[in-house]
Amino acid sequence: MSEVMIVEAVRSAVGRRNGELSTLHPANLLAAVQAALIERSGVDSAEVGQVIGGCVSQIGEQSTNVTRTAWLTAGLSQQVAATTIDAQCGSSQQATALAGALVGSGLVGLAVGCGVESMSRIPIGSAMREELGLGFPIPAEYSNHIEFTSQFEGAERIAEKWGITRADADEFGLASQEKAKRAWQEGRFTGQIVPVAAPLRNEDGSVSEQTRLVTTDGGLRETTLEGLAKLKPVARPDGVHTAGNASQISDGAGAVLVASSTRVEDLGLRARARVVDTCLVGSDPVLMLTGPIPATDLLLQRNGLGVDDIDVYEINEAFASVVLAWQRELGVDPAKINPNGGAIALGHPLGGTGAVLITKALNELERIQGRYALITMCCGGGLGTGMLIERV
Repeated sequence: MSEVMIVEAVRSAVGRRNGELSTLHPANLLAAVQAALIERSGVDSAEVGQVIGGCVSQIGEQSTNVTRTAWLTAGLSQQVAATTIDAQCGSSQQATALAGALVGSGLVGLAVGCGVESMSRIPIGSAMREELGLGFPIPAEYSNHIEFTSQFEGAERIAEKWGITRADADEFGLASQEKAKRAWQEGRFTGQIVPVAAPLRNEDGSVSEQTRLVTTDGGLRETTLEGLAKLKPVARPDGVHTAGNASQISDGAGAVLVASSTRVEDLGLRARARVVDTCLVGSDPVLMLTGPIPATDLLLQRNGLGVDDIDVYEINEAFASVVLAWQRELGVDPAKINPNGGAIALGHPLGGTGAVLITKALNELERIQGRYALITMCCGGGLGTGMLIERV
């Protein structure tokens, strides 16, 4: 097996719903990120063996293998094959893990893992809209074995099981906003973000021919505990989760270039980190969002590490209860968790978030001169993604 090295990782800014990136076709958004990845790495795009991308709502503008469409839209090498996968919220993290597996197995020397989601243009659940007449993805027979629940209900049940209160969730939501605000004030995100030219909107709402460069995450907002306490629950009348302590609907993309250590040397590249291990685990599909717990356990145990050996944890803030339950179960130091804010503050562009988190983790690891970072996500249907990287 070849060592898998991360050569480069980039992301777009994460746009708020119907905001700064909503005028941009998702293939154009991903193309901008893919092109910047190749340009910053200094490789010829023809050297890439395969591109694997993640996207959840593969319908309309995000259908027909959006990863390949984006690659060609970027003007990159036509001979490079691309695939689009769906592992729900963990899609682009799993895409990057699969890209790494191709490199590790020796099938290719370089590969790209990436992902995109434009939730403003292709709303979550678009593929199962009733008016399409294409039916519901879960057959009746599913309930013979498993109770069908939503992610919202799963998050509430997690809160019940781990004793997480509304106050706990609101405090976590406030902390995410405060950390993201500090990160932007200190310029921690600047080098990792690809400036993306997005069309402006005219006063009548139509798309203009003029563009602006989007360089800043759009989800940050002034937040207080008093303000959060006034928000209505989104799942149950007396529920824990609100729009202030759950992930934002967003638009965004990210991409990671991985290479074998041999190709790094042959091409004169600079490796930034080593992919130590990856995993995708199944978890309780009723609670649905507990996957990060077994995924983290597996990576730590398989590599002989303890929770305190990890310098940076990036766990997707789908809901506050997901992160808080994971933290309580594993005993992770809160100071190491999402040190620059997470999806509550920055947003969660579904299929793009995994690559965004890997990019954030890598840059933070370099900033603090740490050794290990662990990235994990919960996914619809009861999955957990995991990736362990080591700075070199």
